[in-house]
Amino acid sequence: MSAPLLPQDTRLSRRGLLQAGGAAALGGLLPSMAFAEDAWPSKSIRFVVPFAPGGSSEIVARSTAAELSRTIGQSVFVDNKPGAAGNIAMGEVARATDQHTIILGHIGTLAVNPYIFAKLPYDANKDFKPVSLLAKVPSLYVVHPDVPAKNLKEFIAYAKSKPGKLSYGSAGNGSAGHLAFEYLKMTADVFMLHVPYRGTGPMVTDLLSGRLDASAIGAAAVLQFIKAGKVRCIATGSAKRLPQLPDVPTVAEQGFPGFEMTQWYGMLAPASITPTQLAKLSAETMKAVKSPDSMQRLTNDAAEAIGGTPEQFAQFIASEQARWQKVIARANIKPD
Repeated sequence: MSAPLLPQDTRLSRRGLLQAGGAAALGGLLPSMAFAEDAWPSKSIRFVVPFAPGGSSEIVARSTAAELSRTIGQSVFVDNKPGAAGNIAMGEVARATDQHTIILGHIGTLAVNPYIFAKLPYDANKDFKPVSLLAKVPSLYVVHPDVPAKNLKEFIAYAKSKPGKLSYGSAGNGSAGHLAFEYLKMTADVFMLHVPYRGTGPMVTDLLSGRLDASAIGAAAVLQFIKAGKVRCIATGSAKRLPQLPDVPTVAEQGFPGFEMTQWYGMLAPASITPTQLAKLSAETMKAVKSPDSMQRLTNDAAEAIGGTPEQFAQFIASEQARWQKVIARANIKPD
């Protein structure tokens, strides 16, 4: 006996049942997906610093990580990964897909390396999402106490009397210190040998021992040595004198109007980060940077806390790339 026919408006086909089941399953999945987004981060966040310990980069990163750990719901730990002017770490993080790896970007890796290296393991503008600009650190021009120069004018005269005989160190090719000193060399028309290191820490060790004559270093990493008399600061790259060094004139004050050299550091996430995760990370990072404790720590090291949205940081990176591309071309800066 055949089954009775159901009215047309109540009859369900096999395809309709499958569609209904699929919709129900998707309806159950969407809240789970939303919950997963809301629950991010679900484990510790690795904050990669592409240079060796001991420099301004680590100071900025650790200050930010300490405050971010308090508010984002998971610990944030700093992982130093030096090598190849930051390229190794940048390439590694660009490929990270765990949603819990971020990196400290700075003037070298974002505005210099794209124009001095023929090939990079990352694309500065495509492989990362800017999170927030963290801090700016003025470059300080320092010399070993044995160098007979008390100010920038005397140092330039001394360097010109010994062309190619003096050496300056940096944290590596394309680092902020490298760029800062090349900028000064170009402006003052002097010639000195560049000695690249794998980070500010080992470079400062050699500067203190007298193996190097000079360097341009972020204020946060060298203030203690200046105050202890182990190195002499002959000029600051800031637009105005620093409260921590009120007796040290700027480069601009010493005969080079308009000269300014400031390092900067910001947070980047791999391009695979979701918009929801990026929004949360950016909001929490801005709060961390502007917290009283973080601002005080940075101020103590002559660093300026900045903060800002991903959009603002992206615009800043673009403006810095345009600025330094011209300087690099004119100074013919090449990786050693």
